[in-house]
Amino acid sequence: MGAVDKEVAQSPNASRTPMLALLGNPNCGKTALFNRLTGARQKVANYAGVTIERKEGAFTTAAGNGFRVLDLPGAYSLNAQTPDEEITRDVVAGLRKGDAAPDVVVCVVNATNLRLNLRLVLEIKRLGLPMILALNMVDVARKRGISVDADRLSQELGMPVVETVAVQAGGEKSLLRALDQMWPLPAATPNPLAAIDAVSVEDTQREVRRILDLTLTEPAHATDSLNEKIDNVVLHPVAGPIILAVLMFLVFQAVFSWAAAPMEMITGGVEALAKWMTASLPEGVLHSLLVDGVMGGVGGVLVFLPQILILFFFILFLEDCGYLPRAAFLLDRLMGGVGLSGRAFIPLLSSFACAIPGVMAARTIQNRRDRLVTIMIAPLMTCSARLPVYALLISAFIPDRDVAGLFNLQGLVLFALYFAGIVSAMAVAYVMKRFMGAQGKHPLMMELPAYHWPHMRNLALGLWERAKIFVTRVGTVILTLTILLWVLSSFPGAPEGATHPPIYYSLAGIIGRGLEFIFAPIGFNWQICIALVPGMAAREVAVGALGTVYALSQTGDEVAQTLAPIISSTWSLATALSLLAWYVFAPQCIATLSTVRRETGSARYAWLMAGYLFALAYVASFITYHLARALGG
Repeated sequence: MGAVDKEVAQSPNASRTPMLALLGNPNCGKTALFNRLTGARQKVANYAGVTIERKEGAFTTAAGNGFRVLDLPGAYSLNAQTPDEEITRDVVAGLRKGDAAPDVVVCVVNATNLRLNLRLVLEIKRLGLPMILALNMVDVARKRGISVDADRLSQELGMPVVETVAVQAGGEKSLLRALDQMWPLPAATPNPLAAIDAVSVEDTQREVRRILDLTLTEPAHATDSLNEKIDNVVLHPVAGPIILAVLMFLVFQAVFSWAAAPMEMITGGVEALAKWMTASLPEGVLHSLLVDGVMGGVGGVLVFLPQILILFFFILFLEDCGYLPRAAFLLDRLMGGVGLSGRAFIPLLSSFACAIPGVMAARTIQNRRDRLVTIMIAPLMTCSARLPVYALLISAFIPDRDVAGLFNLQGLVLFALYFAGIVSAMAVAYVMKRFMGAQGKHPLMMELPAYHWPHMRNLALGLWERAKIFVTRVGTVILTLTILLWVLSSFPGAPEGATHPPIYYSLAGIIGRGLEFIFAPIGFNWQICIALVPGMAAREVAVGALGTVYALSQTGDEVAQTLAPIISSTWSLATALSLLAWYVFAPQCIATLSTVRRETGSARYAWLMAGYLFALAYVASFITYHLARALGG
């Protein structure tokens, strides 16, 4: 019977289903093994009092022994330095309220990097819990000529050692057999953490080296591997940053160049559907809701799906092939100059997808001040929700032409906007470093995974998840807000003898004209002001909101037009550039601010973030607008 084919059975030797804890270093394949064991039978929640995810599942062995399994956050040591490591330490030691100590621990290690992984194994062993060592990624180790004597390792550690390949079907079977052989489980009462602290790090590392000398065989040419040859180039102090800059530049070129054809197809489909609805539906409330509200709002956002997928394809590709941790090392010196470490690169890179996972990923940063600064600047990274706004304005106001016969002008502008966000983040970090008190620079220690060709299945799944998230947002949050905005924009309607479109007299129009007093100095009209309000829920909603507002402002054949030609004929270039500058800074995402409050444990930082970002956005838009007008924009 497979690990995911049976329902969880109650152990005949216990009054409850025993808890198995999976733990190990980051990047050891622990979560892949968790997924292999549990299949779809898993649930995700948060640990009490924190936003760190708690992943729990269940499985049954071939002998019918049932287990609950907990996937603990990755840790390098039980001497916790980060919030993730604190959770792992407290759970495995039975110190977390509401969580008993696990009945058995499966420590997952990367067979290609035992030197780093065994320290945690020895620390867990001192707790005195029943343990199994899962020697994962043994297939990769063999390909590199690395041999691990599992039997001798088992003798030296005094625990069962099994070989697993978590990414392959059936790669967990040896672990399941070992659990059956251990049944019934001995009583689990962990020793106090003092048992770990009583042994110095030096003594632990000395024991690691002794065990490796007896159990590990590596090829003599390991230090002259292909990985090091590649690293000699990509981590070169001169060539490395140039390669990184060129890669990022090409990514943003591709976002516009590759997406042109699929975007035209989606645009054509939306326009055709809007025209069909216009011709088929009688004039009235339903016609206005579907054509002006839904098609004008949701259709205007959906068109940007190809650009978002292309951007994520490159991010996932570079992450899966092992390049992104190298980029962190390359940027360590630069980021150290503004008071951060290269470790902040991964959370900040995650923020290009969405600031929320970026803020949460900052938990891996050991120093509290560095962690706070990283959280505070994460929204300045250009998240994917900004891309629809950028793409709309760029396509409407920036000509689609080549520069120097090589580059796309629209791609150059998009790259400049992303670059502006990065430079602004570094500047803000530099200022915050001065206000929060400078501290000594912490050396960056990070495991560099081996280079390998990305797994196409992983890439496809990652893109599918991103597409599903985007389309789900379009069909739920954006659709809901679009309909709400349509209601506010359609009622109470225009009075007799009105000289403006009905939306001008609606509730939304009244709100927009009230806000126009504040935003007129930076070139925003009342239609833009209306779009800024629902854009607080999600930035990309602003595009749908503009589509709805302008659809309700047009008549006749203009209703079926896409948004870009409408705004290009009604806005000045100065207004468009001002709105671009606004979106480089403005924190128009309530969910991000809420996450910041939870991660920092204080509303003060959320208010501070909102205040400084709105101030930066207004100042940047004011300067951009008036400078563009002075230059004739």
